[in-house]
Amino acid sequence: MISYATLTRAFFRIGLLSFGGPAAQIALMHRELVEDKKWVTEQEYLSALSFCMLLPGPEAMQLATWMGWKLKGTPGGLIAGLLFVLPGATVVLALSMIYAAFGQVPLIAALFTGVQAAVVAVVIEALLRVSKRALKSRIHWIIAALAFAALFLFALPFPVVIIAAGVYGYLTTTGTSAKLDTPHPWGATLKALLIWGVVWLAPLGLLIIWHPGLYADIGIYFSKLAVVTFGGAYAVLAWMAQAVVQDQHWLTTAQMMDGLGLAETTPGPLILVTEFVGYLAAYQKHGMAGGVFAALITLWMTFAPCFLWIFAGAPWIARLTAAPRLSAALTAITAAVVGVIANLSLWFAVHVFFATVGRLDAGLIHTTLPDLGTLNLIPTLLAVTAAWLLLRRHWSLPVVLALAALASAAAAIV
Repeated sequence: MISYATLTRAFFRIGLLSFGGPAAQIALMHRELVEDKKWVTEQEYLSALSFCMLLPGPEAMQLATWMGWKLKGTPGGLIAGLLFVLPGATVVLALSMIYAAFGQVPLIAALFTGVQAAVVAVVIEALLRVSKRALKSRIHWIIAALAFAALFLFALPFPVVIIAAGVYGYLTTTGTSAKLDTPHPWGATLKALLIWGVVWLAPLGLLIIWHPGLYADIGIYFSKLAVVTFGGAYAVLAWMAQAVVQDQHWLTTAQMMDGLGLAETTPGPLILVTEFVGYLAAYQKHGMAGGVFAALITLWMTFAPCFLWIFAGAPWIARLTAAPRLSAALTAITAAVVGVIANLSLWFAVHVFFATVGRLDAGLIHTTLPDLGTLNLIPTLLAVTAAWLLLRRHWSLPVVLALAALASAAAAIV
């Protein structure tokens, strides 16, 4: 039996090491909880990952919440989900406060550049491991390749890619559902919907009544955002950046880009950039205390819905996998997820290795296009070294991350 203390230590470690966006975070949890600790099986992990990819919100945080729920029920889900977010949220808040007070912080940026370089190697390792386990037939390889091409080359909406894979798996499979001894979990689902709906929306109602104006506007906007962030942060960041700069006028374009840079190089979900936005939006009118209050509002409205989706939907995963058609749909989605991770991996590597990254829009092609003349030599060398240390020498991840960060900072000082 896994104790709460053991669970807390494991997810606190994951929260501290969850650099690099969803691809690296999913790989980290797989290595820590499936391969090393064997707390969940490979099939359970992949089924839950496929399920989380269908939900709005950060899929890695929701996967962590599901694993905590699987191991220790609702308390375990809360421990896992909160510890996945809180370390990164603390760092982002601290950096937001420094940024608002002093502007850019070059030394911190240099440290995180080294971390980014090391994370490229972690992402590659993730891709290799997940593809080995998820792609068991030629059709799975084809689905993964098509998903990658649809996202990277044609910029198709993420939900379209995932739904298409699921529909294909469902329509190309026959069979009858296996009988389960457990009853349909309607009661648990309705209870979770009621409790977590109140937890999420009651504070928003109080804000609208007692604090109309900026704080209420922040709560309303980010509660809406939480419902439409299908595909994780990458799928919604461009739309959010446009909204907070052009529509809400909370930030300038330069501030928004700096916020994205901070969020990309801190532990936790990339969607934590919303905390930066909330802090700066209120700081400019209400100072540091107002910024902290707005950051807390943003975090609540962003992540409280994640617990609702998981606690309401997690009891149904076993039934999804017991039905052949639904199981085949999830398997196809899992194969497509490999293509998603490959797309995220390449996107992340390009932005680490090149100072200038543009877009190529030619007919149906809409893809990322780096300026080859802006290759960043230091991050590239650090990434190659980190890959060698992790994949060939099997050094521990914290050591490699620390060495890469220090090496990058030393190079910046020199």
